[in-house]
Amino acid sequence: MPEIQVRKGEPVDRALKRLKTKLEMEGILEEVRRLRAHETPKERSRRKARASAKRGKIRFRFIANKPQADAGAAAPTA
Repeated sequence: MPEIQVRKGEPVDRALKRLKTKLEMEGILEEVRRLRAHETPKERSRRKARASAKRGKIRFRFIANKPQADAGAAAPTA
């Protein structure tokens, strides 16, 4: 369960903003919104496709930045 410590002299609205940001980063708000109403099969597939695309973009960013050790020594694919 995410929690934040309200600092001495910190306004409550700023502490709430930090909590909301933390919840958003962990995906809790998205899950609550998703579970609030019925999700049709089409909406479910769209959500999963968006999540997959997002993972693919992140994966591509990290793979594209890796230097190739030796292009000729790569294992042959079957």
